[in-house]
Amino acid sequence: MDTSAPSPFVNGETLKTFLGRRVRTVVQVQHNEGGVLLGLSTDGHQLTIRGASGAPEPPHYIEVIGIADSSLSIRAESCTDFGENFDGVAFNGLCKLANDKYNYLFL
Repeated sequence: MDTSAPSPFVNGETLKTFLGRRVRTVVQVQHNEGGVLLGLSTDGHQLTIRGASGAPEPPHYIEVIGIADSSLSIRAESCTDFGENFDGVAFNGLCKLANDKYNYLFL
């Protein structure tokens, strides 16, 4: 595991605290056209993912690792298809724990 450039788990709410940094999140694909993807975060925020070429069509979930450009957008470095069945509630809970009470357990 490369710990020199950690990518914290974020949801739509916590993305704004990591502007300019590498982050990791999961979104449900809403619309995908020309490498720009609109996705719904696990806590209900609509996020714009740039550079998501080759991402699947709705309603798939994808993991995105990239740089937080703004409070609602990420410049993707990699995208991984998680399929249509993903527990967004569990991932959202993980994001809350990773950025609050148990943040010391995460990079």
